[in-house]
Order: sequence, then C-alpha cells, then structure tokens
Amino acid sequence: MTKSEAQTRSELIDRQLAQAGWDVTNPTLVIQEFDILVDSTSLTTAEPPSPYAGHQFSDYVLLGKNGKPLAVVEAKKTSKDPALGREQAKQYCHNIQKQLGGELPFCFYTNGHDHYFWDLGNYPPRKIVGFPTRDDLERFQYIRRNRKPLTQELINTNIAGRDYQIRAIRAVLEGIEQKKRDFLLVMATGTGKTRTCIALVDALMRAGHAEKILFLVDRIALREQALAAFKEHLPHEPRWPNVGEKLIAKDRRIYVSTYPTMLNIIRDESQQLSPHFFDFIVVDESHRSIYNTYGEVLGYFKTITLGLTATPTDIIDHNTFQLFHCEDGFPTFAYTFEEAVNNVPPYLSSFQVMKIQTRFQMEGISKRTISLEDQKKLLLEGKEIEEINFEGSQLEKQVINKGTNTLIVKEFMEECIKDESGVLPGKTIFFCSSKAHARRMEEIFDKLFPQYKGELAKVLVSDDPRVYGKGGLLDQFTNNDMPRIAISVDMLDTGIDVREIVNLVFAKPVYSYTKFWQMIGRGTRLLETSKPKPWCTEKEVFLILDCWDNFEYFKLQPKGKELKPQLPLPVRLVGLRLDKIEKAIDLTQANIAEREIVKLRHQISQLPRSSVIIKEAAAVLARIDEENFWITLNHQRLEFLRTEIKPLFRTVSEADFKAMRFERDALEYSLAWLSGEKEKAETLKEGIVAQISELPLSINFVKAEEGLIRAAQTNHYWAKTDANTLEDALDELNTHLGPLMKFRELQTGLGPTHLDLTDVLHNKEWVEFGPQHESVSISRYREMVEAMIAELTAHNPILQKIKNGEEVSPGEASALAELLHAEHPHITEDLLRRVYNIRKARFIQFIRHILGIEILKSFPETVSETFDQFIRQHTNLSSRQLDFLNLLKGFIIEREKVEKKDLINAPFTVIHPQGIRGVFSPAEINEILQLTERLAA
Repeated sequence: MTKSEAQTRSELIDRQLAQAGWDVTNPTLVIQEFDILVDSTSLTTAEPPSPYAGHQFSDYVLLGKNGKPLAVVEAKKTSKDPALGREQAKQYCHNIQKQLGGELPFCFYTNGHDHYFWDLGNYPPRKIVGFPTRDDLERFQYIRRNRKPLTQELINTNIAGRDYQIRAIRAVLEGIEQKKRDFLLVMATGTGKTRTCIALVDALMRAGHAEKILFLVDRIALREQALAAFKEHLPHEPRWPNVGEKLIAKDRRIYVSTYPTMLNIIRDESQQLSPHFFDFIVVDESHRSIYNTYGEVLGYFKTITLGLTATPTDIIDHNTFQLFHCEDGFPTFAYTFEEAVNNVPPYLSSFQVMKIQTRFQMEGISKRTISLEDQKKLLLEGKEIEEINFEGSQLEKQVINKGTNTLIVKEFMEECIKDESGVLPGKTIFFCSSKAHARRMEEIFDKLFPQYKGELAKVLVSDDPRVYGKGGLLDQFTNNDMPRIAISVDMLDTGIDVREIVNLVFAKPVYSYTKFWQMIGRGTRLLETSKPKPWCTEKEVFLILDCWDNFEYFKLQPKGKELKPQLPLPVRLVGLRLDKIEKAIDLTQANIAEREIVKLRHQISQLPRSSVIIKEAAAVLARIDEENFWITLNHQRLEFLRTEIKPLFRTVSEADFKAMRFERDALEYSLAWLSGEKEKAETLKEGIVAQISELPLSINFVKAEEGLIRAAQTNHYWAKTDANTLEDALDELNTHLGPLMKFRELQTGLGPTHLDLTDVLHNKEWVEFGPQHESVSISRYREMVEAMIAELTAHNPILQKIKNGEEVSPGEASALAELLHAEHPHITEDLLRRVYNIRKARFIQFIRHILGIEILKSFPETVSETFDQFIRQHTNLSSRQLDFLNLLKGFIIEREKVEKKDLINAPFTVIHPQGIRGVFSPAEINEILQLTERLAA
C-alpha cells in the first residue's frame, strides 16, 4: 500500500529521526512546519501558489544546542522520488539563512526509504543510510567554519619524510580539496603505508578537516600494530580501544578496529553508532574482506575513504578500483617494490631465491623412487610396497612423509642466512600448508637440534591464545633472541612487521599472486639503524627458499589461479527455493508453490534489519510487504525476487549453517523430483540418507529422534508417489533432524598415509628473480679490492700510515697507486670510481673509505639526499611539483648533469607542456637551478 506524505512522515521519517536522537515532539530539537518568511516575488518553486503568501513551510528543521537551525529535512511520500524535494530543500536552507542570519543549514531530502544529504556549496548530494545526530551536525558545522586549505598544509616529515610518502599524502590532500571522497594508495609492503597514513591523518586534523578517524584492519594482530603506530607518532590523540575495552567509546579521536568488530557494533542497536560518526576512514589491505559481508561497514559510514594496499597495480581486482572510484589500473598514487629497491639508497631489501626440490616432490613416492633400504624396512613392517603410489602433488595432503620435511629443514639450516656467529639462522618464517604440517615441522627442528631445548622454532597460528600480547609468541619472535624461526599457517602471511627477517621458506604451494607478494613482503623491510638487534646487525638482501616451485608457477600464470566467486549458502538456499516455486507454478502444483512461498516469506522476515544493506533496500522490501505481490506471483515477480531480494541474503551471518546445508540438500532433492530428474534425485537422496546415518544415537537429543532416523534410512520412507506426501516427509526431516546435523559424526576415512622414508635432493639452484641484481663482476671486484687492501695493510707502511690517520705525501700516494695497479686485481682510480659509483673522489680517499676511516657517498646517494632534503624543506609542494622533482632526480642520476634547456624539453614536458616553467614560479626555478649546479660542481 502506497503511503501518503503524512503517513511517510509519521511511520518512517519521524522514527528514523528519533534513532538519531531527534525527537520530533520536542521543539528544542525539531520544529515541524518551520515558518520561513520570504519575499513572495522571489518564489520560484514549481509548487502551486500557497494561500500563505510570503511564507514557506519546511517539513522539519533540526536545531542546534544554541536553538539555531542546523539542518532542513524535506519529506516526500514513499512512492515519489526524493529528488523532487531537492531544490525545494535547498531554497529553504538559503531562505532560513536570509531570515535568521548565521550559517547555512545542511540540506536533507527523503521519501522515508532513500535519504540524501547535501552540504550546500561544498559537496554534491549523496545518499546516506540514516540521519546525523546533533553532535554530528555541530561537528560538521565546526569543520566547515574552521578548516584551512589543504594545499598549503605542511606535512610532518618526522612521521613520513620520504619523497614518495610526501607525494602520496599530497595527492590525497589535493584530491580532498577538489571534493573527491575516495582514494586508493598502492604502496609496496615495507614502504611505510601506515606511517604515510598517520602523517596524512595528522595533516587533516591540524587543518581542521577531520576530528574522528577510523582505521580498519582484518586481523587483531594488525589492529595492535596500528594502535602502537598511532601511539608512537600521534601520542596526544586519544585512541580506541584501550586494553580490555569492548564497548565503543565516543570521546576518542582515533579508532582502530577489525572489520568483524565494527560490523557487530553497527548492527548492535544498543550501541547506536551514528553513520556520520567518522570524518575519515582508512581501509588497510583493501583488496580483502570488503566485498561481501564487510562491504557493509563502508556502506554504513559514507565518508571520505582511503584504501591502502600492497597488491601490485596490474593485479588489483576491478572491484577494488571501482570501490574507490578509480579508473582500472590508475590508483590515486602508486609506489612499487621495484621503485623502492632501485632507489638510491634503497628503501626496501631485495631478495635472492633458491629453488629446492626433493625427489619425492618431483617424481612421487612409489617403488621406483623409494630406496632399497626403505623398501626392506617397509617389508619388515608388513606393508605392501606396490600399494604405495603417490604423486608429488599429494604430499602434505593424501600422504605425509617425514623424510621430505626433514630434508627441507636440513637444507634450510645449511643454506639460510645466519647471524654473526654463522651458526644460528637469522629470523625466519616457514610458510606451512596446515596446522598439523606446522606442528610436524616444529617436531623435526626439536629432534634435529635438541641443544636449543625447543626454543629454536615455534608454531604461530591465529587461534592459539599464547601468540598474542606482551610476552606472547609473536612478541618473543619480534623482540627476543629466540625463537629464530616462526612456523606459520596464514597468520604471518600478511601485515606482520619484523624488520630482522632474513629468510622465508615456502614449504607449501601458493596459488594467489596477491598473497604470494604479501608473503614475500614479510622480508622486504630494511633494519632501523637506530634500533639495532644483536641477532641481526646488517641486512643487504634476504633469502627465499622455494620448496614448491612457486616462482615458476607465477611466471607461467602471472595472476595465479582464478578463483570462482562462491555464493553464500543463504543466497543459494533462497535461489533454490525460487527455482522450486517457479517449477511448481509451471506444473500447476499450487499447493507446493504456496508451501514454499510461506517458507520464503519467513526467511525474508528473518533478514537482519540492523544491516545497512537491508536498510538501503527498504523500498524494495516495502514492495514485497504488500499482500497483492504474493497473490499473483508470476515470472516477472519471481525475476524481481531473484535480482533484488536473493542478494540480500548475503547479510545472514548468524544461523545454524549445518541445518541450512541439510535443508538445501532436501530442497535440491525435491526440485529434482518435481522436475522428473530421477537419476539426479536418487544421487541427492543417497547423500541425504548418508548424512542421517552419521547422526550419533549416543547423544540424548539425537536418541529422541531414533525412530525417524531409522525410518529415513529405508527405501519405504522415500517411496512417495504423491508430491504433497513427499513435501510432508521432507518438512518432517528438516524440522526434526536439521537441528541435529551439528552433532553429525563425519566419516572421514583413514586420513592421510604417514610414511617415514628417506628423501633426497633432486634439484637445488639459484634463481635469477627480483628487480635488482648487481653485476656479479662489480661486486666480486669490490670484494677482491677490499680483501687485497686488508691483506697489504698488515705489512705495508703507507697503508698503515693511512689507517692511523696520518697524512701521506704525493710521492707515497703515487708509490701506493703503482703497487696496487701492478698487483692483481690491478686497481686504478678510474676503476674504483666505477666500482663505488663515486665520480670525484681521489685515489687516497678511496683507500681511506675502504679502510673505514672516511665515508664516501656515491653520486646517486648524494643526489637522492640533496633532493630529499629539498623536499623536507618544502613540504607544501603540490603533487605535480613533487612528480617533477622525482623525474629530475632520476634524470640527474642517469645523465650526471642537467642544463637549463633540458628542463623545458622531454621528458619534463610530460609533466607540463612548458616543462619547469609550467610547474614552478621563477623564484622556485632559480632555487632548483642552484640545487642542480651544486650537484654538478
């Protein structure tokens, strides 16, 4: 039934305003039919002339604490498009300001189902979930009144001072000034996404653009990490949650939450968190956890949103770009692993890959590959060797061989990067395929290396409470000497920052390219020189031991395995029910159709009304509330239910899913029976009977249904010829046995075969991979030079004088140069300049550098430091100016010089057709030219 405007207001809008704290009966909060005095000649509304000439009446005006209008709400009846009230509401806002002075009220228009918020003069109208509270509107008003321009806001370079971090922040700040509301930063793991985000938040808060910030993560460990980062860099900003806090506190400024926690809060009507509570939201690792159930969180808080991800741009899913309103392949800002590694000095550690494969992995386990000694052992154990026949891909699935895992551990201990002692491995993550696999690896470490008393390697899995908190296993791995090896199943694959990690072991195959790069990212961070750890004092590269040919897999399939999207079980159940209703209608089985319609309507009534997705579908749900909709349920209406209602069931998260699976199977069986698909029906029936047979009669609840359980396993029970009788039987099973399915004893068979056979190395090789590989000849030459000088210093008086800090004469310098040139490897000043990439140092300076007396900086290091210093001194540069400087830095490093004319030609004309003249003022150009001259000197 279509509601009138009065009904829409009393039954819907009044209630929705009340939910936000606006009691429409309280005139200190809300004035209905607010009288606006206007010049009658200026009226332009399309509505019929009012008998009240010179007056307009706003449906609702929401008042601030000072009694002045904060907002206008224009109401239309449910059957009308709320946009019909848009211009009317705008006019009311301007006329109220003219009449009363003060600030322009905020503008809302609604039809009870769809609500729109228009911050006049600032943003275009946008759809919202619910009305703001009085505190929200007064905060918006304060921000609007006091905010400063972001283009000139200085960035705190103590939080994020690297050139690319400043460029990223500037790109977002400029976007906000341009009224954009969604942003996506793509930054390689280890390049400081969180710090960049905190510096951005700091700038927004100082400029008065944001007071309340939400930082969303997908795991508790990442929440703790983010809270610690905010505490370190913005110590005076109050944060939520403090230790032990469960309920949301509304007096903080920084909120860090997991998706599930925030979803529970917004669905919990007792906590009443306004959809306008936050001014800025950061979505960490935004390629995950946000499309299905958790997309609801972003749908609820429709504010300025920043997505952070480390996934390479060419791999990011189309949905991610769409979510943040970016063109595919073009995020707001991107900084890649390659750029970070190739920077001078590097911002991330490069890696080397060693491929290790065992014979069993490559050739499987069979009589042909098992050693004679092991064959004898198997015979003595009474095992049939002919029956042992497994593919290599079945390892750690259908077959577990202790010898293969032992070999991987031994090879790791031999090849890994070790600490200064050369005995113990540096910090390492082992990526395992299952918890059982991880425990087996831990046992092997304890058995092979008992001298470490079980402390060398520890399993870290997310459901182990010993992992978390101060003194927990993760804290020990991060901050203590032991354990050195964290054996992980998924938990450490993403987001955990331990800079000292120097080894990663892929003891499992990986099929997701996104996840693969996240796992590699665990090792890319460089050490903090200010906080050295005794077990890792230097880190130039890290080592990856790939035991499952993952690098080769991703070379052949760059995007990994394409996963088919899975429909949630409640959605599939409703889809089947709609198919069955349609089939029953087609076969004129009105009784069966009616039964299923009753069940469907009950399912719809159980949808979580507190879900933002359900709230946004209010108009659609209102249509099916009308009895007429169901009386004549035709194909067109069934299609409407499929496209509009079925997807809403993705919001169902609290249900007995085992009972639901049983109901789905019974529904599928009845649909096959109804459709005359006898073979399919028989197969489905066997599956249902098998599930019933696994119900344990030893449990009292199950025992109470023993008669039905036994009957349902007989052919007689299923031998129904009448459709209605069959429906009665299936309803009986669903009602009485469905809730018991949680007690089912799954017949899992014998499980995997356990073997303890000696495995041997099939292949071990270094793989050339990664963006940066120094020429071996140069690095080797440098080693030879340094070794030779170290050897000569012991007995050469000139070298000893240099080492003791004494001056040497020109004659002594020449004699030393001749000696070093005569001896292998024939050192010359020119060669040293090439090897150390230092253009202008003299021969003796190189010797002092090699002896550790004088530190020489390479030309790229000098250029990079000079530009970084310039950017830190000019943090109000625009993103275009920063891009120009970044291009100029690379140009000087590559060409070693730059002339004035270069700056108005390619490649600089890519930034602006006029080159530097189109980007900087004359004074700024002079400053940049002085900088380039200093570098060229």
